Amino acid sequence: MQHPDFELYDNVGRTAEQIHAYHTRSATTDDLYRWAKRDSEGFRAQHPLPEQPLLVPDLDWYLTALAAAKTPAEFSTVTNALLDAAEPLLNTVVDYLAAAAQWRRQNRGAAPASPPKLLRDAASRIKTAVAMAADADLQILRAHYDPPPGLDALTQQARAAHDTPPAPPPGQQPGPGRPRR
Repeated sequence: MQHPDFELYDNVGRTAEQIHAYHTRSATTDDLYRWAKRDSEGFRAQHPLPEQPLLVPDLDWYLTALAAAKTPAEFSTVTNALLDAAEPLLNTVVDYLAAAAQWRRQNRGAAPASPPKLLRDAASRIKTAVAMAADADLQILRAHYDPPPGLDALTQQARAAHDTPPAPPPGQQPGPGRPRR
C-alpha cells in the first residue's frame, strides 16, 4: 500500500457493501436491481405494476385497544381481530411466494439454500409467525381460564394416594397354558 491515507479517504461516502464489492470485484445489491430494471423495461411496459407500496393498515385502533386491554379476554379480542384482519393479505403474500418458488419449475431438485427453497421457506415462515401469534394468545387464555393445578392441589392428591392402601394384586387364576400349583 503506497498511500494508506488515500485509501482511507477514498472510501468516504461509500457503504460497507460498496467497499466489499470493490475489493471482491462483485456487484452490489443496487447494481443488481439497476441492471434487472434496465433489462426488464419491455416486460414492465407490457405488464405495468403499481409503483406505490401496498396500503399499510392503520394499526392505531388495535394499538389503542391493546393499551386499554386489562384482561386476557380483552387481549385475545384485540389479537384475534388483528390476525383476522391481516389474514387475507398475508395469505395472498404466501400464495405469491409459493408460486414464485415454483417459477419455471426451478424448485424441482433444488438445493437447500437455493432461491426456490428460500422463497418456499419465506412463505412457510409467514404462516408460522401467524400460528405462533395465535398459539401465544391461546396460552394466555389457557393460563387464565384453565390453569394447571397448583402445587398445593398436587400435594394433596399425592397425600390422598398414600393414605389409602393399594388394591391387592389379583389372585392368580389357573388358565390355559398355566400350570396348577
